[in-house]
Amino acid sequence: MRTIAITLPQCFPGEAKAITELLRQGGYWRVHIRKPAATASQVEALIADIPADLYPRLSLHDYFDIAQRMHLGGVHLNRRNPVAPASWSGLVSRSLHSIDEIGASTYDYAFLSPIFPSISKPGYSADFDFDALRKAVDSRIFALGGVTPARLPQIEALGFGGAAMLGSVWRASVDASAFSLQYITHPVDAFPIADQVEKVLEGGCRWIQLRHKDASRATLLSEGRMLRSLCDRYGATFIIDDHVDLVEPLNADGVHLGKNDMPVSEARDILGPRKIIGATANTYDDIKAAVAAGADYVGLGPYRFTTTKERLSPVLGLDGYRDIARRCSADHVALPIVAIGGIEIDDIAPVMATGVNGIAISGAIRNAAYPVAATRNIINRIQQSTK
Repeated sequence: MRTIAITLPQCFPGEAKAITELLRQGGYWRVHIRKPAATASQVEALIADIPADLYPRLSLHDYFDIAQRMHLGGVHLNRRNPVAPASWSGLVSRSLHSIDEIGASTYDYAFLSPIFPSISKPGYSADFDFDALRKAVDSRIFALGGVTPARLPQIEALGFGGAAMLGSVWRASVDASAFSLQYITHPVDAFPIADQVEKVLEGGCRWIQLRHKDASRATLLSEGRMLRSLCDRYGATFIIDDHVDLVEPLNADGVHLGKNDMPVSEARDILGPRKIIGATANTYDDIKAAVAAGADYVGLGPYRFTTTKERLSPVLGLDGYRDIARRCSADHVALPIVAIGGIEIDDIAPVMATGVNGIAISGAIRNAAYPVAATRNIINRIQQSTK
């Protein structure tokens, strides 16, 4: 089944590269460039940064003269531009919002929406009868609205020719397997941070957070470069704590923000949608705020008292985790949660049983006589607890 990605309305750092990756490696048939608030020069600059051999797979929602001049492959009709240019020879697409519109106009393909409640437009709800859809749609119709990769089999079964995605395409991807065990560094003279990370990576951990409070920028850059190299070697996710300004210089996969660090929404404006942003939470209300601000996951804690963090929030314990997980489930809050704060090896099974998605550990590995073996043991316990 063919898939189409629709750009976010706002431009973001690295967008041309992201579009290129979707078309070359991501399996997408086309990308629709939709920038309703952008100027013609901004749109043209974005397209100019995309390799020209991909232009036939781009469709433009405005500025059809640019589509003609740069030889793009398609235009998408809307209220501002209801007809294609007279000399246009590429693909023509349009948006539909009812079954009756399917046969009422001419197009090469069309988006029918919203099929499911929208991800990018809260409150934009679906109102289609699926039995009626099965009878009406054909290979020219692409499902739009609330579409995620998990829903593609259902969309195909309904008879759609493909699916168009917006909200789920551009967000950073959190690898569920890597997320299940996160190692957070802590500086100790006898065990340098790079050595800590190499041991846990050898043991199978695939999520590393560089946390070195009060370190200088030069120190963080030096440590970060070593950790980025190690994470690349093992295929691990690399997150830096607090320092949004170091994400790009280190090519980190994202940042984790404490409650007293930069607000998540501000970090998102700086980093764009393709970087992972984690937020610290101590309550259910903290998690709701993280969702609203655009976080990709939350570190929920502390589980118990820990010596690695100052100004500790109230400890949660198992009952606290169970209560918050229950409220998230009841309200359909699906943000991944990693438990953090003084967690030891024997705590893993009961903590995972509360409904969290992962465990963040520092001292239980760093202080172990054999960190590699300790990491493997923790991973085994996590896997056993999720069977």
